[in-house]
Amino acid sequence: MIAVLDHLRERAHRRQARIVLPEVLDPRTIAARDQLQRDRLCEVVWVEDPRQDPRLADVAAHIYHRRKHRGLDEVQALELAAQPVAFGAGLVALGHADAGVSGATHATAEVIRAGLFCVGTAPGIPLVSSMFLLTRGDEVLSFADCGVVPDPDPDQLVHIAAATAHNHRCFTGQPPRVAFLSFSTRGSADHAKVRKMRSAAERFRAAHPTIASDGELQFDAAYVPAVAARKCPDSALHGRANVFVFPDLDAGNLAYKITERLGGFRAFGPLLQGFGRPWLDLSRGCTADDIVGVAVLASAMLDGAVGAA
Repeated sequence: MIAVLDHLRERAHRRQARIVLPEVLDPRTIAARDQLQRDRLCEVVWVEDPRQDPRLADVAAHIYHRRKHRGLDEVQALELAAQPVAFGAGLVALGHADAGVSGATHATAEVIRAGLFCVGTAPGIPLVSSMFLLTRGDEVLSFADCGVVPDPDPDQLVHIAAATAHNHRCFTGQPPRVAFLSFSTRGSADHAKVRKMRSAAERFRAAHPTIASDGELQFDAAYVPAVAARKCPDSALHGRANVFVFPDLDAGNLAYKITERLGGFRAFGPLLQGFGRPWLDLSRGCTADDIVGVAVLASAMLDGAVGAA
């Protein structure tokens, strides 16, 4: 079986998406651009200086139109548009690029702000969240939310799970199997945190009955068939979950880093989801190969409605 990353690279090669990499002064971004172009994985949109770009006025007008109700004036919109990350998001919003990847030198909050100011969320999506795609050989797992929403409520967890399930299918071609994680399995403990995950799982099943899901579950009951057979034998997941929804940012962020560092998985993300067009983040500790990988994932997200389930 072909590894999922090889398959995604083949898809990117066929699509030839236009992907903007705004952080042009960063040596890792430069190396990623060279690799993407050498391997013909996409058409890199490269802007040395937004202030000298003829599209600056259009990007500024777009930002002003979207943010004037919040008190942003035209001068402020122009100044914001001249910033590389905001300009890159503006190119995506205006159709001069199909997707964007940034965050090598900017904090996640800055990347999200640029996306909200320029791209906006997809129809029916009330929040931006994030997921990590974790790969080890042919095994692929999706974790959420590991980078954006600190303490999601049950309704937010449903949106996070739906977006992640959609993107897992988009990346892998495999049906998502969604586990809502807790320190409890099916009432083995009682706590407000447990009840939150149980409620989220129930609401998700009602909203998305065709997607296999269960919760609340401990990780081993969600991931190990033998444990599931003992703890929750009637689970729809049978210990074979591939999408894991964490109760809060503490749990999700710690889990993906432990999985990466101790489990030997490769982690891609935080992949922002919920925007109207692919606008993805990077860890500031990323490598050039990581940037290439996220650009390939951005290309794959164009195969479906971003952030929708």
